[in-house]
Amino acid sequence: MRATPLLLFLLALLAWASPSSSQTTQDWITGAPREAMPIKVWPGGKKVAVCFVLYVEVWGRGHGPVFRPDKVGTNPDVLNESFRQYAIHWGVPRVGRLFKEQDVPITIALNAQFPGQHPETWKTFRASVPKAPILGHGMNNSTEELPLDKGLEAQKAYIKAVLDLIEKDTGARPRGWSSPSVTSNVDTFAATVAEGIRYSLDGMDSDVLSRLMTPAGPLVLIPYPTQTVDMGQYLGRQKEPVDFERQWIDYVAELAREADGDPDRPATVVAIGVHPFVMGTPSGAAAFRRVLEALKEQPLVWLTDTDAVMAATGVKQP
Repeated sequence: MRATPLLLFLLALLAWASPSSSQTTQDWITGAPREAMPIKVWPGGKKVAVCFVLYVEVWGRGHGPVFRPDKVGTNPDVLNESFRQYAIHWGVPRVGRLFKEQDVPITIALNAQFPGQHPETWKTFRASVPKAPILGHGMNNSTEELPLDKGLEAQKAYIKAVLDLIEKDTGARPRGWSSPSVTSNVDTFAATVAEGIRYSLDGMDSDVLSRLMTPAGPLVLIPYPTQTVDMGQYLGRQKEPVDFERQWIDYVAELAREADGDPDRPATVVAIGVHPFVMGTPSGAAAFRRVLEALKEQPLVWLTDTDAVMAATGVKQP
């Protein structure tokens, strides 16, 4: 007898059930069951997992982040185009060198078109961080984003095309996902799972891991709080790298302080979004180096990557 979608959903729910200490709620965005994944401690007795995620992106001429809004519409828009190109050709490799020097893991959120459009930059960068896991991050961040208005099947086809292209150009097929331009909808969660994604950074409302039970199967949500992402703060609120230095150190140190004060609290995790036009500048790299050095001194902090977090949960990955 053929299994119905509802039966498959219920079987997935049972197969991925957490220990009795987990709590199932209804996700406020999707309406699907969502349960906490209580992690007592991370490897090495750590209580706070920190994943820095570098967004390696392309936008295309006339698209992308804007440094001077008053220049938009000029032809050519030398100032804003140069701002974006600096991030690609200088910022991305500089962040790679920094993480290699510091011997700290990093995660890459990759626009699928980047390696093909900028092969030398990609080759240089990847040589610095050859073991960094790659997340799917759409085709680009401007003209080819998720088809949010076209339904589930269209999103599945788009996600598959993204993963196929990344695998073709890098040799690695992502198991994690971060939606381009931080824009997704209810269908995105199920579509990613259907195409082999096992964890996502599209959950932005927690300090701990959780698991979303989509109709296509379970999806682990690694917290990606908007408050810590450098891009929005830099462009929207005129914050500088030294501001992120203080914010990131304080954010992580407070999680560690809470864990130290109450060892029974579940272990926490934060994925921090990094963009090369902010922290890939010389002043950005200097501030970023101080962040990494400070966090290395925190005894309860685990500087890691997203794949390692997934491995540490003990959940078997298909």
